[in-house]
Amino acid sequence: MSATYVAAGTLADALEAMSTGARPVAGGTDLVVGARTGKAALPEALVAIHRVDELRGVREDGGRLVLGALATHADIEGSAVVRERFTALADASAIVGSHATRHAGTIGGNVMNASPAMETGGPLICFGAVATLRSSSGSRDVPVGELFTGPGATVAAADELLTEIAVPEPAAGTGSCYVRLEYRRQMEIAIVGATAVVTLTGGSVSDAHVAITALAPTIREVPEAAQALIGSDGGGDAVQAAADAAATASQPISDVRGPADYRRAMAAVIARRAIAAALARARGEDVPIPASPALHGGAA
Repeated sequence: MSATYVAAGTLADALEAMSTGARPVAGGTDLVVGARTGKAALPEALVAIHRVDELRGVREDGGRLVLGALATHADIEGSAVVRERFTALADASAIVGSHATRHAGTIGGNVMNASPAMETGGPLICFGAVATLRSSSGSRDVPVGELFTGPGATVAAADELLTEIAVPEPAAGTGSCYVRLEYRRQMEIAIVGATAVVTLTGGSVSDAHVAITALAPTIREVPEAAQALIGSDGGGDAVQAAADAAATASQPISDVRGPADYRRAMAAVIARRAIAAALARARGEDVPIPASPALHGGAA
């Protein structure tokens, strides 16, 4: 049990509590599970932030998608803007945990938990998202790709709260996809995951970003995979070369969910599916959201 618990009514209240050592909690889906399974004890002091309206919402602002830290996965999945223009993020949000988890769990908690198997990290990194960290003494912006330092660890100081994530508007002709290898449809985390964001200009790939999930100590963007795509027509050889580059960049571990050799072998398969689906969406083809169930059972 935590020794102290307070419910913040404003962002200032939350930051004040954190300045004295309290840890923030919103949906609590990671914190509570960790405590119940014995993985991690509850912090000595908690500050609940679920009543802080300043942290809510999914909105467009100045050519950016802005996700408040309290935006739930259900909020993100259900956003028409996300589903149309940030589709990989919709793919990821749609398969986080169960229906109950998606309605309670927040993007802020998901990101700051910093799991290398988190669903939304790859899409945020590939879209060039930036996280805003606030403390009682000021604020700073950190690219999500630079936020994670290891499993469960970030560059945030103990008194810094993630308040929002800003995602730049993708260029015209951009398609994106997040795919994971999964054994079940719910309450599963990625064994292997891949994100692809590609932009087509005049039939050629003019920009690309590929990231791998659950294959390294942090979610990792793979520049070599992007380089294999840029300048190509997005044909099979280029897609395979990019997928192979993603597999080469992987550093999987063996655990109860799968051996390292299996994960490494599946990295190319899952990356190929994500890249092919992103290209299909960039060409205007219909790939259902979430993409993972639709793409399992057949090679892309």
